[in-house]
Amino acid sequence: MNRLAPVDPNHLSDAQREVYERIANGPRKGVRGPLAIWLHRPELAECAQALGRYCRYDTCLDPRLSELAILMMGRHWLAEYEWAAHKPFALEAGLAPHIIDAIRDDQQPDFANADEALVYRFIRELHDKRGISDALYQEFVGQLGEEAAVDLVGIAGYYTLISMTIKVFDVPPPAGATPELPTQLI
Repeated sequence: MNRLAPVDPNHLSDAQREVYERIANGPRKGVRGPLAIWLHRPELAECAQALGRYCRYDTCLDPRLSELAILMMGRHWLAEYEWAAHKPFALEAGLAPHIIDAIRDDQQPDFANADEALVYRFIRELHDKRGISDALYQEFVGQLGEEAAVDLVGIAGYYTLISMTIKVFDVPPPAGATPELPTQLI
């Protein structure tokens, strides 16, 4: 149950209506989850949804890699809404089911693709060490490029905001989703 109910679409201020329409009529095709919570502060909703649109649809990363990073963010934060919302996108983008299962179970996946292993290592090290070693940075940039490094950090930052919103305001998973993540760290 949400700690803060989503704003009622039938009772929006002019500022809320403008942002609501931009989100609903964009590639997301609806205002759900954290986006609905952010509408309490339309200025935040506008800025965050624009960043999110870029991070979700317009980075230089292959969707398979960005969805891998997004799932890792959802798992790190135990943000069930994010996990449930993006697991189908990850599968559609070509991320192997065994990789998704390993991330869910907090296990090291077996990667067939070097770029997936590199994104995984980058996000894990960023979480575990609160930074990236020079060696990993050079390897990442050497294989995927500087622009990919910038975009990956942007994705990690945006989906941290998403996950924090989900956790603080108890945003439930999408309707019909079966919870897969632990409810708390062990």
